Amino acid sequence: MIVRDRPSLFKLFFTLRGSILPNILPQLLLVAVLSALVVWGHHTYPGIVPSFSGAPVAIMGVTISLFLGFRNNACYDRWWEGRKLWGQMLISARSLSRQTLVLDMRGQGEARRRILSLVIAFGFAMVRHLRPQAASNAGLERLTPADVEDLNNSRNPPDLLLRKVALEVAILRQQDIVTDVEMVMLDHNLAELALVQGACERIRNTPVPFAYSLLLHRTAHIFCFILPFGFDDVLGWFMPLASAIMAYTLFGLDALGDELEEPFGILPNSLPIDAIARTVEINMLEALGEHDLPPKPEPIDYVLM
Repeated sequence: MIVRDRPSLFKLFFTLRGSILPNILPQLLLVAVLSALVVWGHHTYPGIVPSFSGAPVAIMGVTISLFLGFRNNACYDRWWEGRKLWGQMLISARSLSRQTLVLDMRGQGEARRRILSLVIAFGFAMVRHLRPQAASNAGLERLTPADVEDLNNSRNPPDLLLRKVALEVAILRQQDIVTDVEMVMLDHNLAELALVQGACERIRNTPVPFAYSLLLHRTAHIFCFILPFGFDDVLGWFMPLASAIMAYTLFGLDALGDELEEPFGILPNSLPIDAIARTVEINMLEALGEHDLPPKPEPIDYVLM
């Protein structure tokens, strides 16, 4: 996720870091060159390169903008829902750390440390589960060798870790260390974590229908290619610049929608799930009374992952 202060109006026009421009620059240059060729051809060979009314092109542009707005809203909803889910995971983890304070009071500090260590591992396991291309071993150092082996053999490591936490809670209840009410409260937060996992899997495994993206890509390119034929008589040699600006709007929003569609990816506009998992780790270790905490996640070149 891009994290930076809003630049001044002057710098806003020249900011590339976090901009979608580098991704679509080849398309913009292609549109500008084709537009220049159309203008040159129409003025040099008007009988071969015709011109027509811009009204149909304008109507097509309005239609594309409406469709583009619908798709981008759908993609942003996915991105925002993912952010809310990871915020809920952080809340549930903190609730577990507070509710397990009673274990320290009852001489079960190791049981509490075991539970919170599993919660830490759950956060990083979620990162690996949703972002396998950036997998790491973070969060495993506080687990037992048997836990690590189980995770390596599991097809769903986050769910395995939640089952291990549930087993720890069940053992505590069986030994009458926690009451029925306390067990229900702990189980409620475990259910919240399971809900977060399931919802994140739904987002990751259910993309925006391919037909939407395909139709938008095609119509946006067709529109930019026929645009010069409708307005070259009006704009003349300003047509390549106008075509490039229009292409920047359409292709830029389209590319931004592609990034927001995959909120758990590794692109600059993806959610900072690794940073959130690190925040969970810091909060849990602080709850355990540790002072040698990992550093707070900070953006690198304005990007927080």
